[in-house]
Amino acid sequence: MARVARKLEPLEPRAVALSTVVAAIEEDIVLGRLLPRERLVEDDLMVRFEAKRNVVRQALIELERMGTVERVPNRGAQVRSYTADQVQKLYDVREMLEMNAASMIPLPLNEPALEELRAIQRQHDAAVKAGDLKKVFRANVAFHRALFANCGNRYLSEAINEFAHKAHVIRFHSLNQKRYVKSAREDHWAMIEALEKGDRKKLIDICRGHLLPSKVAYLKVAPRIE
Repeated sequence: MARVARKLEPLEPRAVALSTVVAAIEEDIVLGRLLPRERLVEDDLMVRFEAKRNVVRQALIELERMGTVERVPNRGAQVRSYTADQVQKLYDVREMLEMNAASMIPLPLNEPALEELRAIQRQHDAAVKAGDLKKVFRANVAFHRALFANCGNRYLSEAINEFAHKAHVIRFHSLNQKRYVKSAREDHWAMIEALEKGDRKKLIDICRGHLLPSKVAYLKVAPRIE
């Protein structure tokens, strides 16, 4: 007797957490799996995450608020792209904010705060050694959040985090190059050393130089994106 093929019913959308969808799309953008101007289609994302439309839609709204996604008339949501001029202006603001915060951190930094930074950096080291770019990205974010939280001004540290989010789409080109990742690791340890020794000038100089690689790497490809 011939077997009758059963018709498969479509999967019901799962109760996927909004934060899970946001984090996954953000990582795809930072790691270069989604490129500038690439469309983010709600139906495709619903299938990928087995999520309800309202969750996907809210995730795109949150990513737009963070500055990594933009909505374009007649195209919908897409990965944000920056012109060379926009990149320069964005990094001018980042430098202004971060240099100000670095000038306000009490030096030498207290031991509990130093140990927190060391612990995060050891995680970053392990991720770099393993070549796990997802963990490299997350540990890097955690390091800078912890670093600038020591400036003593919550509004300033929140502004730094906000503009760092806006720059995530710019970082994909440098994050995928080993020399930049290793250089970032060395910068982090040098920052910790400056914090330990109370060397304000060294700390500010390292923080300023630390911003350059991602900007420079993106500007090399910006003409092809614009």
